[in-house]
Amino acid sequence: MRKFRLSALAALVVLPLLAARCQKEVAPTPECSTTSLQVKIVELQAKPKGNPAYTIWQYKWQGQKVYLASDQTCCDQFVTLYDGCFNVLCAPSGGLSGKGDGRCPEFYQQATDEQLVWRDPR
Repeated sequence: MRKFRLSALAALVVLPLLAARCQKEVAPTPECSTTSLQVKIVELQAKPKGNPAYTIWQYKWQGQKVYLASDQTCCDQFVTLYDGCFNVLCAPSGGLSGKGDGRCPEFYQQATDEQLVWRDPR
């Protein structure tokens, strides 16, 4: 009987911990957004001055905060869309066709709450 109690107790403690580790976090933490945004700005500032100036725009798209960064330095480059932690989602525009990489063609029609977050002051 004692062995069963220990096994049951261990299951009650361990299983919820394992389940919590397996759950995927849906929204990025505020710390992730702020830190990742700062890292992206530093990365863009380390490049030669862009023409036009580098920008980062924030939008709401598919229920999440996303960032559109114009970090190209020349022609026909993709404009990259990032999630809140600055993981690449897709490129809604740019490239040879001007229509991006084709993975999020509906972005400009669906995105809302456009807000300029940063523009390179150089």
